[in-house]
Amino acid sequence: MMLASLQNHLALSTTALALAVSVVLLASLVRGFAGFGLSALIMAGLTLLIPPVSLIPLCFMLELLAGVLMARGSFANADRKISWSLALFSTIGLPIGLLATINIPTTISRTIALILILFLALMQLRKQAPGFLSTSAGLYSAGLAAGISAGLASVGGMVVALYVLAQQAPARQMRASVATYLFLTMFTSLITLTLSGLLDLLAVKRALFLAPVVIVGVTVGSWLFKPGLEQIYKRFCLGLLIGLALMGLVLLAVQRL
Repeated sequence: MMLASLQNHLALSTTALALAVSVVLLASLVRGFAGFGLSALIMAGLTLLIPPVSLIPLCFMLELLAGVLMARGSFANADRKISWSLALFSTIGLPIGLLATINIPTTISRTIALILILFLALMQLRKQAPGFLSTSAGLYSAGLAAGISAGLASVGGMVVALYVLAQQAPARQMRASVATYLFLTMFTSLITLTLSGLLDLLAVKRALFLAPVVIVGVTVGSWLFKPGLEQIYKRFCLGLLIGLALMGLVLLAVQRL
């Protein structure tokens, strides 16, 4: 009886409910360890059961919770110039990306963005990151590209993660810089979602139900980020980006069928 009431309250079937808990737990673990990946993993894992338009506000609220949980350590360890610059130029690029959606179909823009992320991540694995990324112009360009990518294809966080991973910095600083960027851009996301009307009561109910799962996942993921595992951080994150890009491309192919 309780399960039926919960399903009705959240408008989710038993299968969707169980999968949502499992996917959000995994995504939260990754977010706690890597500093990013929560929204991308949720979108990849649940988009065939829950419409993406319903997942967007849910991801926002769960990202906000994860950001608050990680805020203290992130702000303390982040390269603040990188995080703030990326957030500022991403805010400038976002409306450009949103305007471009008028002329470019989402499937095409998302496919191009994911292929580019896949290519650049593979280049970094081979230690072939462009030297341009270490300059101030590279920093501002990366932020602008992240904003445009967020508006066009909802992959702005992946673009920022790629940029930060290209820096020769300690793992703790890279993780904190990405997490801080995501926290700072929550304010832009809130305005966008509110104006678009996507932030509805159903999304709030689902977020409240999944909040304890996120708290557990982020806490355990952060605990796993220990000195002994920091040495594998960069390769793990690049592998995560490659996996997310491939999953995104597969989902796009399935949706076209």
